[in-house]
Amino acid sequence: MTSLPLPAGAGGGRYPGFSSTAQSDHWDRTTQGVVLSRLGRPADIRFFTPREEAVAGALMDLLAGQHEDPRIPLVNMVDSRLAEAQTDGWRYADLPEDGQAWRETLAALDAEARDRFGEGFPESSRDERTGLLDDIQRLGSEKWHGMTAARVWSLWTRYTYTAFYSHPWAWDEIGFPGPAYPRGYKNLGIDRREPFEVQDARPREDPVVVKRRQTTRKGAKQ
Repeated sequence: MTSLPLPAGAGGGRYPGFSSTAQSDHWDRTTQGVVLSRLGRPADIRFFTPREEAVAGALMDLLAGQHEDPRIPLVNMVDSRLAEAQTDGWRYADLPEDGQAWRETLAALDAEARDRFGEGFPESSRDERTGLLDDIQRLGSEKWHGMTAARVWSLWTRYTYTAFYSHPWAWDEIGFPGPAYPRGYKNLGIDRREPFEVQDARPREDPVVVKRRQTTRKGAKQ
């Protein structure tokens, strides 16, 4: 895992030449400090045990489609939140507090992978891990290891995607220039871009379809 910024436009090619951090001079100092720190050395793991870290890392990378380096350090970012009890301020009544819920669900995920594949979740193949997660998601309101599957899925995705889309590398992929304060926006309306925004190079392509195609191609090469 690298802690260096990606080159401008490295986030998938939809916004060539665009870099969200190139706009940092237009952010206030507090915002600069918060956002740019995410490009530095990932925070040390303080909440997860080594095994939980391995399972959580494999889970979050799969949910975010991160199959090769450089990767956003999702497990470190989520770990920091849990270590400091920075929750969403609510929880499902049928799940424990978020920190404990993470511990229990990661243990259950690892145990099920061992039962199915003869090895833990991180050691299983990508196809095996994907199939297991697909099965869990499809359960919906049914129980999974004594917990409502949809609740577990919500826990995993909320924390993973909050971390993913708070990182400048993800912003580069979606053409987001970062916080609007204090500069703001002046060109409001459909298809009206600011001078610092870049046009989508492939506006008619569904990003979900593109991602699936890329994943399929990578899998075929392996």
